[in-house]
Amino acid sequence: MTPARWLLSASVRHTRPALSSALPSIVTMAFSTFTIPRYLDHNGSATLPVSCPAELSREDLLRFPAFRIWLTTLQHSLSRQQHPSHEFSKDPYILRKIDIQSVDRFGGGRLGFLKFKAEVSNENGETLPGSVFLRGGSVGMLLILQPDDVPPSAEDEKRAILTIQPRVPAGSLAFSEIPAGMLDDSGSFAGGAAKEIQEETGLTIPQEELIDMTSLALSSVPEEGETLQKAVYPSAGGSDEFIPLFLCQKRMPRKEIDSLQGRLTGLRQHGEKITLKVVPLRDLWKEGLRDGKTLAAWALYRGLKEEGLL
Repeated sequence: MTPARWLLSASVRHTRPALSSALPSIVTMAFSTFTIPRYLDHNGSATLPVSCPAELSREDLLRFPAFRIWLTTLQHSLSRQQHPSHEFSKDPYILRKIDIQSVDRFGGGRLGFLKFKAEVSNENGETLPGSVFLRGGSVGMLLILQPDDVPPSAEDEKRAILTIQPRVPAGSLAFSEIPAGMLDDSGSFAGGAAKEIQEETGLTIPQEELIDMTSLALSSVPEEGETLQKAVYPSAGGSDEFIPLFLCQKRMPRKEIDSLQGRLTGLRQHGEKITLKVVPLRDLWKEGLRDGKTLAAWALYRGLKEEGLL
């Protein structure tokens, strides 16, 4: 064999295993199908077809609070098309089926997140975008601290607490935002807010000291007929997540407020790596501008103050 042929042959023999090992593996997933009641809030025989990974049972799905809230809310909105004044009354849309693509569970097997596609169309074949990341409600807290050596009216002395923590979905290891978290097991918004404040800041705040700014603001807005949550929807184009925003204002010794700066908090054994940052309230909109709930909380606080509701 000539040197050139030997080199070519050796090169081919060397690269074949590498090419073979780079081939993608084929993973199969078992799926199941079943039907659920089309309407969860009243009796009826109408059903809705569902396909999902076999690990998710019909019972688990129907017990999942986030799914029940989403389906009931959507069906109520679709039912409003029957009114002659509705934009879609002449050719109403219908939820025809749900294809669940993936399931994430928390510790203990508790259902956490669902990714699915809801097929919503009318008789003309027109469809509405229906890809959904289902995760349910969360709570956000605007925690304002003021030194107790100044008058309560001294707005310039007010400080807001931000948490700095990794947010892998945003590609960040130091994302600035107001304290936030998922609901507690009871589903109580105020209870969840108080719990998150304690976990993320170390401060104990009684539930009765929390003001639900979203409910307070919506109390002066006429109802539009849909049954959405009294909350902010940060990504309504792709997720059901809704976030009621609470306010807590607390007067403390100046030294205690200063001691919060840079404090390490969070349930670190559960992966929460939180560092506290105390900023002037007037700068909150700049310090937390990448976080939608922070900007929403700042805007609600300003608006409610201007209308004399706080």
